[in-house]
Amino acid sequence: MNQDQALLNRIWSQTLLEELTRFGVSEVCIAPGSRSTPLTLEAAANSKLNIHTHFDERGLGFLALGLAKASQKPVAVIVTSGTAVANLLPAIAESKLTGEPLIVLTADRPVDLVGCGANQAIYQPDIYAHHVTQSIALPSPNIGLSLNWLLTTIDDALSQQTQLGGTIHINCPFPEPLYSSNDRQFYADYLKSIERWREGDERYTQRHYPNTSVAPIDNGLLNKKGVVLIGSVRLHEAQAALYFAKQLGWPVLCDPQSGVNSEWAHYDLWLQNSTARAVLSECEQVVQFGSRIVSKRLNHWLEQQVSTGRCDYAYLSWQAARNNQAHLAQQHWVCDIPSWVNMQLSKLPVLKQTYAGWADELKHYAQSIAQLAQLPLSNQVLSEVALAVDLGERGKAIPLFLGNSLIVRLADMFSTLSPREVFSNRGASGIDGLVATAAGVQRAFEKPMLMLMGDTSLLYDLNSLALVRETPQPLVIVVINNDGGAIFDLLPVPAQQREALYQMPHGLQFECAAKQFGLTYQKPETLAAYQAAVDEHLIKGRGTLLVEVVTPSQQAATHIQQLLSQIYAL
Repeated sequence: MNQDQALLNRIWSQTLLEELTRFGVSEVCIAPGSRSTPLTLEAAANSKLNIHTHFDERGLGFLALGLAKASQKPVAVIVTSGTAVANLLPAIAESKLTGEPLIVLTADRPVDLVGCGANQAIYQPDIYAHHVTQSIALPSPNIGLSLNWLLTTIDDALSQQTQLGGTIHINCPFPEPLYSSNDRQFYADYLKSIERWREGDERYTQRHYPNTSVAPIDNGLLNKKGVVLIGSVRLHEAQAALYFAKQLGWPVLCDPQSGVNSEWAHYDLWLQNSTARAVLSECEQVVQFGSRIVSKRLNHWLEQQVSTGRCDYAYLSWQAARNNQAHLAQQHWVCDIPSWVNMQLSKLPVLKQTYAGWADELKHYAQSIAQLAQLPLSNQVLSEVALAVDLGERGKAIPLFLGNSLIVRLADMFSTLSPREVFSNRGASGIDGLVATAAGVQRAFEKPMLMLMGDTSLLYDLNSLALVRETPQPLVIVVINNDGGAIFDLLPVPAQQREALYQMPHGLQFECAAKQFGLTYQKPETLAAYQAAVDEHLIKGRGTLLVEVVTPSQQAATHIQQLLSQIYAL
């Protein structure tokens, strides 16, 4: 049989991409490249797929991460061969830790062109090592392997992803030629074996998993002095956790990533008061919903409390991955959180709830800190602490994206958020790809959105401003410019090298960057001007507004130290 390699490349790509749609893929992110032509053209030809493009593969990976984060569906990524493949690693590393499902399709040179001096040819199989859920090194398309084999191979990997999350890497080596004008009828006999699948809309392989009931906590564990922790979860999960705590009368400590708040807010600060910490340490049962707690002080308290042996620790997540950095004795439920809550609370009528309200006196400390935190707002000075305190009033119920380093820690200390979806990249906690991830989140939600990030983070992801030039809904990006890494003011780095080797002042501002990418720009000088700029754009604006807030270095560290001296005396 004569062979049309370009057409065969397209048929394999079409089959692969069609099966992805049957696993729920509707969004595909594509970077430019010639070797990826079979995948790119077949993605464009599939009416079930929406195409997103970006010239920067590193940003493209984070765009896909944001889409997956908000939609909770797998997102495909298509790139060409060579260093384009390597540039996806940061986003893949993040998805490994936080579970967003990505399907990375990397075009490659055929095996005979690797390691022999051919252009743009690097070794790509297993390039992502342990950062992926599974890696598939496909052979070059050939009629010696059936399309049935291709489908079962894909199905096996995607079924694992359905259970475990994370990224699937499929490496696709395409021999030249890459372009053909022949009709697919040329391969009619080869296609016959999957004719029934092509005419339907079901997955080639159907896998069914039996429902497993969630074993209830016994009455003795619920009838204790308990504390509920809420980490990085979706809003409906956080609200179920709040309801669980309220029914039991337990205190609830809400991470800013949860998007909810409680009367025990600002715990990262009041845990530094010895009397308040002693009260919380009467706890006998911790129930944690979701992972990635920002507060080091809360994580340290948890480690000390459970390691004494007098406190039990339950952890709930949809992910099976271990989340137990202190390696504590733990009951881990892999489950749907609202369903678990409903099952546990169905037993409440038989409980006496002896310890409801046992930690209510801690509300006094939260209220006192909230009052102290309002002081930076009184003089209208536009400080980093003022931005964090004000955060709960900006945008209210719209999605919020928090950058890493200093701002997420200040939000943890000072913010009280209304119920809203909050997103972050707190798996690997890198400062790369934050704008691109936020762009993906907003594209999935199609709602106005507010983002706060640091200056070094924006410098790292400047290319991704191209992704937010024409947003479907208003987007406000607030960049806090303290001239470098102010997070190091809070860390015990060597004082002599703090500025030169850690903070790395850059002396740059972002007005011209906004102009280059066609974004609206403002640099408010007062808190009132900042509030007005953000509110007006979120209500009436179009596209993206970049708000630059310039603050002195070490300002936040100074404000925190001043506040702590008062907290110790509460």
